Amino acid sequence: MAENKIFAGPKVRRIRNTLGLTQTAMAQALSISPSYLNLIERNQRPLTVQLLLRLASVYKVDLEDLQGEASGIARQLREVFADPLLAGELPGDQELVEVADAAPNVAGGILKLYRAYREQALRLSDLAELLSREGRATSLAGARLPVDEVREKLEQRPNYFDGIDVAAERFHEALAPADDLMGALRAWLKREHGVVVRLLPIHAMPTLRRRFDRHSMRLFLSERLSMHDQLREVAMEAVQIVLQDEITAELDQLGLSGGEARRIARFELARYAAHALMMPYESFCSAAQRVRFDIDALRSRFSVSYEQAANRLTMLQRPGRPAIPFFLLEIDNAGHRLRRAGAQGFPQARFGGGCPKLNIHAAFAQPGQVIVDRVEMPDGAAFLLVSRTLEGPQSAFGERVRRTALLIGCDAAMAAETVYGEAVGQCAPIPVGTACRLCERQGCLARAEPPVTRPLGLDEMVAGLSLFDFQ
Repeated sequence: MAENKIFAGPKVRRIRNTLGLTQTAMAQALSISPSYLNLIERNQRPLTVQLLLRLASVYKVDLEDLQGEASGIARQLREVFADPLLAGELPGDQELVEVADAAPNVAGGILKLYRAYREQALRLSDLAELLSREGRATSLAGARLPVDEVREKLEQRPNYFDGIDVAAERFHEALAPADDLMGALRAWLKREHGVVVRLLPIHAMPTLRRRFDRHSMRLFLSERLSMHDQLREVAMEAVQIVLQDEITAELDQLGLSGGEARRIARFELARYAAHALMMPYESFCSAAQRVRFDIDALRSRFSVSYEQAANRLTMLQRPGRPAIPFFLLEIDNAGHRLRRAGAQGFPQARFGGGCPKLNIHAAFAQPGQVIVDRVEMPDGAAFLLVSRTLEGPQSAFGERVRRTALLIGCDAAMAAETVYGEAVGQCAPIPVGTACRLCERQGCLARAEPPVTRPLGLDEMVAGLSLFDFQ
């Protein structure tokens, strides 16, 4: 039977150096020649099963240490080099394995430096936010991807684009769709541009939502999409033709720095325009006020999804015809922030959105249920929050369902104008904060990080309710 062979020369050399042995002394104890041990340490000869057993017997070496991947250091190095700052530095993982194997102390130093870098970046971000809340603008910024630049631009400004909204309303009137917008759009695309809309099964478009074939003039949609999402994809295709000038004009106003950022922003503006076409401003705003901003009633009235109706509520800020200034936050079940928007810009300074006690996190435990809360910030500001889970595109057999959670909120002073205000009634508000690192609430059971503004006050004689007691 062939012997199992393991190359672990650097580890053997490290054991010998730790014990202060020469190659001759170790070779004698292992009953091999010094020259053979030298080849082993240079990874030019393998460790056989017999030699592994001798090492374990003579030097009490744990065989897992010799066979493992440097105790997980290589895996941690992969996480470091997955950072956008370093992602292009290595063609593969082999160099990381070699570093972890041959120089684990050096690898450990790299990990410590990277952790310190990330910690400092977080602290700078937190301090920059604190300064901005006090009205002091800062130029501190880390390396950002184009999508980060687009998100920042869109989150800081009102989620209303007048040129796009007005043009979308005119286009809707011209279509005269009655109760069948999808049929009207299909007919318009075929009549005016020769484009035919076709649905394709999952196996034909396994990774795409929509694809336009310019040669055959066909717009393909995936069967993964719900009827509401299919309508949005067709509407996006139409508005990029009809509203091209309005979208470009709003895009120029954003002042983005590169072509990739402009491409991402153009997609977001086309998505905005599609919502404006599906739910024209005047009729949607009037209906929203009549049903007291009941999202489920609106989704039924306009044949759209819960997510689409909630998005549209954050866009109702037309000059002379504004509605409640709602804001919106969407996350996945790992807590990653996917989207933030607001009728007056997302209220980052006042609301934050990073508190673990927000009902958007509790929504995952009650899929499909609407959860309503009134929350209060440390400075006394109060908000009405409505959260619910959303289901992603239809998954194939064996695929895990993509589920996210959506939070839509407004100032608590306007809660009485909504149907959700009745749900909170006279209940005491839930105390929350902007984010753990910026919150100074004492004894918070949900605290996940210490505040950056206060020194930790750990006392071996006293233990508080929070994991991070502070002075």
